[in-house]
Amino acid sequence: MKFAFAGIDFLGSAFDGLIEAGWQPIKLFTRPCDGIYDHNDVVVARARQLRIPIQLSRIRPDDILALHQAHGRDWALVVAGYPWRVTGWPGRARYAINFHPSPLPTGRGPYPLFKAILDSYESWGVTAHVLAEDGFDTGDILAQDIFPVGPTDTHETLLSKCRMASQRLASGPVGKEIAHRWRSAEPQGDGSYWPRVTDADRTLDFRQGVDTVLRQVRAFGAVETIARLGEGRVFVAAAEGWHEAHRHAPGTVVHRYRRQVIVAAQGGYVQLTRWSPVPLAEAGQIGR
Repeated sequence: MKFAFAGIDFLGSAFDGLIEAGWQPIKLFTRPCDGIYDHNDVVVARARQLRIPIQLSRIRPDDILALHQAHGRDWALVVAGYPWRVTGWPGRARYAINFHPSPLPTGRGPYPLFKAILDSYESWGVTAHVLAEDGFDTGDILAQDIFPVGPTDTHETLLSKCRMASQRLASGPVGKEIAHRWRSAEPQGDGSYWPRVTDADRTLDFRQGVDTVLRQVRAFGAVETIARLGEGRVFVAAAEGWHEAHRHAPGTVVHRYRRQVIVAAQGGYVQLTRWSPVPLAEAGQIGR
């Protein structure tokens, strides 16, 4: 099966999985990335290696029509981590598939990984579904890969699990059984939509206790949480902590040692181990 891929490195493992299953790539649709939170250098390099066209601008119906004129209906559009709605494919592509990093119908929306850890889900997954023209993440389900989530998982480990699950789905049920899966796709029914997070969602509240604060830090990982310390604020990528009775007001800085800052929380202390007064998006580098 020929396929055009629309996405970035986030779930670019699906691209590799389809190639493992014997599919032939014909075009890459991607988008500009900041090189900090979003990356596309891997899928772009792969496309160049395979000598297929690369398009950075948004997919328009004319782009779908051009592929239809070149390949008939004998091709699939595969979307994974692509922010724009894609229309115009019915009757022009045999299949249109979206890989979404949640066990749909739970967790529709732009990026559900943060909330999966914030809400202490014990299992998570990736869903391959029919690409709907009239909504995001609502199409009939083709296949799912469900895996456990542990109490120590972070944003980065959950992302890795989603990438591995995407590759398994692409190389297995989707890549090898697409005709059967397409015919037997199951409607999602009612689900939940999780909107894009805000700075308020990323701001630590030391009144909530050590475990809650550390779970929030794990949920955002290198994307960073925000800690308000006195009159200023810092951006936190990693922290540790412990339970201990004390009389400090939550949010009080009680100790500093080199780059480590210890903050009082409800029922204990939180030690900020990787942080910066400047957010990563402005600093342009991960090192602390």
